[in-house]
Amino acid sequence: MSDPYDVVVIGSGPGGYVCAIKCAQLGLKTAIVEKEKTLGGTCLNIGCIPSKALLHASEMFAEAEHGLEKLGVMTGKPKLDLNAMLAHKDAVVKANVDGVAFLMKKNKIDVHFGTGSIVTAGKVKVAGAKGAETVLETKNIVIATGSVAGGIPGIEVEIDEKVILTSTGALALPVVPKQMVVVGGGVIGLELGSVWARLGAKVTVVEFLDKILGPMDSEISRQALRLLQKQGIEFHLSSKVTSVEKKSKGASVTFEPLKGGEAKTLAADAVLIATGRLPFSEGLGVEVAGVTLAKGRVKTDGHGRTTVAGTWAIGDVIDGPMLAHKAEDEGIAVAEAIAGQKGHVNYSVIPSVVYTQPEIASVGRSEEELKADGVAYVVGKFPFSANGRARAMNQTDGLVKILADKATDRVLGVHVLGFGAGELIHEAAVLMEFGGSSEDLARTCHAHPTMSEAVREAALGTFAKSIHI
Repeated sequence: MSDPYDVVVIGSGPGGYVCAIKCAQLGLKTAIVEKEKTLGGTCLNIGCIPSKALLHASEMFAEAEHGLEKLGVMTGKPKLDLNAMLAHKDAVVKANVDGVAFLMKKNKIDVHFGTGSIVTAGKVKVAGAKGAETVLETKNIVIATGSVAGGIPGIEVEIDEKVILTSTGALALPVVPKQMVVVGGGVIGLELGSVWARLGAKVTVVEFLDKILGPMDSEISRQALRLLQKQGIEFHLSSKVTSVEKKSKGASVTFEPLKGGEAKTLAADAVLIATGRLPFSEGLGVEVAGVTLAKGRVKTDGHGRTTVAGTWAIGDVIDGPMLAHKAEDEGIAVAEAIAGQKGHVNYSVIPSVVYTQPEIASVGRSEEELKADGVAYVVGKFPFSANGRARAMNQTDGLVKILADKATDRVLGVHVLGFGAGELIHEAAVLMEFGGSSEDLARTCHAHPTMSEAVREAALGTFAKSIHI
């Protein structure tokens, strides 16, 4: 038998493969176990990456149809080649998956394809094809098994990924549905609903809460709702779905308004169930190994350590936001801890992005959270309609909103609704990582003309006054 590994990582999504790479870089003998036929997990194969490919492609289609004429570019009505668009998505996925495979070889990480389960502390069984089994001995196990699509609480729905879909099926529809109903007004529902709306579907979103995007700052949520409605997406908020039924043709969705009123039934060619995701620990053997679960999640000490020495967990399978970059940071921190270093993740400065058009990005706390905790704060805002670069690009929707401590001026939260918000949010993240103030940001020179000047102007409005409004 070969020498035991220092680390075996179960799961090759962003958290798992990044953890494996960092372990190898730190001189640890490392293996990774993946139950699917390709590396990269949900994110690279059926999540973040393919959805962003379709979002960008559909945005280009919509821009050609509605936006270029304003700039003097006359093209006529564009023609959709959905097969080519899906092929672009598949090519992007393949490039990223191949890239991860290359990184495994480059860093001399052993890859074992098969379903991994913990036999006991220090032993991982890999059930491969045709009943083949291998047991890997290791000093440390990292659980990075991610999450799976959740259903509708209290309702049994048969998912066929053709008519009644999770995000997986919604990324591969062979034709544009005439009518699409999206159950859930969160990130996944709005992103994929936006894709098919731009390509010609009539999209209706049914959401249980009285707002979209759940924990998002309410002012940003309201403005985002208004902009999505202008794009033709219909919303039924404060509504409880009571049934989703597949028909001989298409499906139907019945829902009841929570504030009273008659139940309504919508017919659809496709129904996307986008009610969130659940941590995946089924068949992992955590109970046998003595690892504690709490509400389906692997319990950790906040630094990746589980209740069993030498067994760690990261990403969607533990507590916290289900974000690929959160999993990556945890993977690096756990690798450093295994190597005897001081790994750390600052959970108060993890940005989140919704890739609708315009994008929505935030980092830190919302205004509602600060009010609930009794924190005295100051608000600074700046609209993109007053930004020169935004005007030049016809991208004037949205605003930047900064929340700072009233006594110290330390920035507590930043929210951006607008073109490129996912890129703009990171100067706020860096500022907050170093405990910076709105004055620090406002006194930092920003190139002109840029969209990022709106961030600076919002900071000026937080500690003093904005210049251009």
